[in-house]
Amino acid sequence: MKTIIRKATATDCPQMLGLIRELAVYEKAPDEVTVSMAEFVDAGFGDQPVWEAFVAEEDNQLVGMSLFYIRYSTWKGRRLYLEDIIVTENRRGSGIGRQLFERTLELCKERQYTGMVWQVLEWNEPAIKFYQKYGAAFDSEWLNASINA
Repeated sequence: MKTIIRKATATDCPQMLGLIRELAVYEKAPDEVTVSMAEFVDAGFGDQPVWEAFVAEEDNQLVGMSLFYIRYSTWKGRRLYLEDIIVTENRRGSGIGRQLFERTLELCKERQYTGMVWQVLEWNEPAIKFYQKYGAAFDSEWLNASINA
């Protein structure tokens, strides 16, 4: 089966949101996805888009995605923030995650950003092992913080 990695389009958003919901179930937080379709589409393809994505497509179905945006570090400059890399459950282990990750990293280099950063849940051993293959550094000093508006 041929996998095509390409830039996401607005018409991909329903399938992308489906992948996001699938990830939420995997991460044991199925009720945490509260973004509406309108907000998701506007944030990616509206007048002031804040995210970009690559999608993995097989037989006109999305089987994976990599969603990212620019993060600015006062110490390092522009960096690509990989928000999520998702591969649908029945296609995990087939190399799609690697293709998405490498295409995203390639874009980071093409744009001459100083690096790529992301988060991984401490219990997600398959993801940790995947990132270790690339020589990723894991930081145990920083704590995640958030606040709802």
